Order: sequence, then C-alpha cells, then structure tokens
Amino acid sequence: MGNTAFVHQNTSLLAVEMTLPQVRVTSDEIDEMLAPARKRLRLPKGVLQRVAGVYERRWWKDTENGWKQGIVLAAERAMAKAGIMRDQVGLIINASVSRQHLEPAVASTVHHSLGLPPSAMNFDITNACLGFVNAMTMAAGMIDSGQVQYALVVGAEDVEEVQHGTIDRLNSKTSTRDDFNNQFASLTLGSGAAAAVLGPTDKHPEGHRLKLTQGRAGTQHHELCIGDMDDMRTDSAGLLENGIDLIMDTWRDANEQGHDFRSIEHVIPHQVSMVYTRNFSTITGVGMDRIPVTFPDWGNIAAEAVPMTLANHQQNIQRGERVLLLGVGSGLNTAFMEVEW
Repeated sequence: MGNTAFVHQNTSLLAVEMTLPQVRVTSDEIDEMLAPARKRLRLPKGVLQRVAGVYERRWWKDTENGWKQGIVLAAERAMAKAGIMRDQVGLIINASVSRQHLEPAVASTVHHSLGLPPSAMNFDITNACLGFVNAMTMAAGMIDSGQVQYALVVGAEDVEEVQHGTIDRLNSKTSTRDDFNNQFASLTLGSGAAAAVLGPTDKHPEGHRLKLTQGRAGTQHHELCIGDMDDMRTDSAGLLENGIDLIMDTWRDANEQGHDFRSIEHVIPHQVSMVYTRNFSTITGVGMDRIPVTFPDWGNIAAEAVPMTLANHQQNIQRGERVLLLGVGSGLNTAFMEVEW
C-alpha cells in the first residue's frame, strides 16, 4: 500500500547537460503584456515575483525549431562528456511535456536529428513534470537487465505559445479573477532542454551510480492541473497542498524502509515556486542550503526542471556525496531517485 521501490543494480549516470534558450522574458515584461487584464481586474504588478518567486523565464529564439536544436546540443554535449559514440546508443527516450504534434513521437524526430543508428529504440514517456525521472528509471531497468548498454534520456520544453495564449485569454473582456487564478501557473513556466546519458556501472567506475527510486501515486488528484498545447488550468492551492502531502507520504515510507533521505547532501526537487520549496524544506528538515533553486531565473521547466538544475549544480557535488532527484507531476505522481556521485 506504500511506495513502489526500484533498486538499481548496475546503472550509472555518465553525463547530464542542458541548453538554455536565448531569449530572456522577465516577469515585469509579462506584467506589461497583461496590462489590459490588470487594469480591468484591478490586479497589482509583481504577482509572479511575490507569489511564485519567478523573476524571468526563457523562450527559444527560433520559435519553430529552437526546442529541437536545444535537445540536439544538450545530447551531443552529454555524449561527448560520457565518451560514447552515436552507434553505441541502444535507447533514446524523450520525456518532455511539450510537443508540436500528437504523432509521431518526439523521440523519433530527435533520433533522426542526432543521426542515431536504426538499432536504437526510441519512444516518448510523458508523465507531466515527472517524465524525465520516470524515463531514467525505465532506462536503468533496461541497462540492469542487459537489454541495452547505453541510454539517452532527453527532453525540451517550449512554453511561448501557451503563455501567449494565456495572456490573450486573460486580456479578453470576458476574463475574470477566477480565470487569472486558474491560469496563473502557466505564466510561471519556462523553456529549456536537457539530456542525460546512462550506462553500465561495471564499465564506468567514473560514473555516478543510480542507487534506488521510490515512487508513489496520488491519482485521486488527477484533475488539479489539466493542460493541453494551448491552455493550462491549475488549482494552485490544491496542487501545493496535495503535492506536498504526496511527497511527504513517499518520504516517510522510504525512511521506514531504511532510506535516510534527510541526511543527503544535495536535494534537487522539482522547481515550482518559493512557497513550494520552502514548505518542502520546513517539513522535511532539509535546509535550503542543500536545495539548489533555478526557478527564479528559469521558471518551472516542467519535466526538464530537475535535470537542468542538476546539470547547473553538478560542479558543486563532490565525489561520494549523495544526490536526491525529486520529481513530481500533475496526476499526481512522484518519484525520488538517489544517486551516489
């Protein structure tokens, strides 16, 4: 009745890299875009900064292909750092929320763009903001079982279109304060790309060993955040309260199984807001000095928030230290992955 537990036997993280989009969009600029709505609904400036702690986010300069270029760049950097060639990749999983089309899978486009061999299996895993951690767990299972040697997990988010659509809807004469509250979370999103290479520990002692994953579902809350390619509506208060509850249930159950997450040196939770992060820190007892944050500058980059934050923070992690990757996604679902650096 508790967590789902995966113990990883022979998989290491060999490299994780990211790509930041080129265009900075400040929350002050979003305020200006929302001027008609703010005037009509009597909304103050600076709500995104005060409530969420998001001061800017990124958009791709190339609005058509920027996300794909971002994935390719991150993947090429990761493969080079890991020291593997394209023909060694046996599996590529795309884990992003964003997609231009329902089909084909985004992974097929990235597989072609990277020039991977026809023997490399490719597919998407989508699980809201939890997708990247889920994909790493799936890839680790295939490496542990000997099905593949090297796996590439990638993802890119492109939020400009949904944010323009949200701003247009809120600026319409029929929008209400309830509409603003329900669509507020979409304005905290950001764009970005990440890539991780996983491989067998016994062949890569220099890698960062995946120890275990603890997962848990709280799907009775599956209607708290519903989004498509044009619109996202969120019960922010409900998502915060029930999301934190799910995380703490997972945390407690893992500790009862003997996993001391509280003493882990680096804890990288999903990047949502300052309210969420401070609540997590207070309830778990993990000090803010052990929690790197990127949402003030990048916003919530959905499934890529955790790997991008890890990529940005990795130079501060010492050999032998423990890292906890904490993904959570609408649904609600969560997963904790422990990595021994």
